[in-house]
Amino acid sequence: MCGEDGEMFVLTINQRDSRESGDRVEELLDLLSELPTLVPFQRSIGDEAIGVVQSAHVAVEVALAAIRERRWHIGIGVGPVNPPSTTTQLESSAQLADQSINDAEGFGLVYARRAVNRAQRSTERIPLAVEGPDGEAAAQAEAVLRLIAQIVFTRTEAEWSVLDLLVPGVRGQQKAIASALGISTQAVSKAIARSFWNEEWACRPAAARLLDLVSGPESLEPAGVPYNPRGV
Repeated sequence: MCGEDGEMFVLTINQRDSRESGDRVEELLDLLSELPTLVPFQRSIGDEAIGVVQSAHVAVEVALAAIRERRWHIGIGVGPVNPPSTTTQLESSAQLADQSINDAEGFGLVYARRAVNRAQRSTERIPLAVEGPDGEAAAQAEAVLRLIAQIVFTRTEAEWSVLDLLVPGVRGQQKAIASALGISTQAVSKAIARSFWNEEWACRPAAARLLDLVSGPESLEPAGVPYNPRGV
């Protein structure tokens, strides 16, 4: 889902535990490499990665994939991103795919920086924040995303061994999964119920819909500060 005004979703993700477990950015980039992006996820500075997507659904998927790893702060910024000295939106979109994120500019990056900085300062269990022109919509999107993320965050490895074999929206998978894992269909059913997998996927579209609203009306003023990739 891409917003009516062509807004973009910038995800700035930095590591929480680099001192204890070392730099894991390359692992994150591998994890996200198959997802559709406007600007592929890439290292920005230090133990941080940034990417740009056009779909709110993909933004939700990226955020939850990072949450599953339990080692990332996630900031989502909603707003435009352009390469420097771009004269048209068409040229901008064509150039962004090959752009170094550190050379890009735009309010989407400003909002993502604000969001990840706030996620870093948060004492909440789920270090995720959303920022954009419509602050109320951003707060609502953040609340729903964090609730879904709480479900993802608390799953066990045994539950993930089942869930990773499931395809959303496809019926009759439990017998095949049970056979593949060497467990009973009842155990598969219990793992699905216990992990709230169906509830997660039912809520994902709501989170994406709220993210699409964060750009606000065209008359809403953008962020009033320049982008600083180091967040200082």
